Amino acid sequence: MVLLRQEIGDVLREQRRQQSRTLREVSAKARVSLGYLSEVERGQKEASSELLASICGALDVPLSRVLSQVSERVADAERVQTPVAALPVASARANSLVSAA
Repeated sequence: MVLLRQEIGDVLREQRRQQSRTLREVSAKARVSLGYLSEVERGQKEASSELLASICGALDVPLSRVLSQVSERVADAERVQTPVAALPVASARANSLVSAA
């Protein structure tokens, strides 16, 4: 099962690391505790929309970009988890019976 909070946290962490920024720097700029930001990045806490906007602002990344990346990750995970339905395959005997009729 895909957890939205986990995907959001992963995307936020990736954005922060790409900028070579520390949790401390981002938490100070976003005005959120270091521990809470860490829990959000690890997918342990659900971030409110206000908190997400604040973190995105601290990262100088549009919220829409973060949500778009999260959406892509969720779609990818759903494709992997969706089982392929078995297609009905007619047996040779059934085909011969249809042909004989």
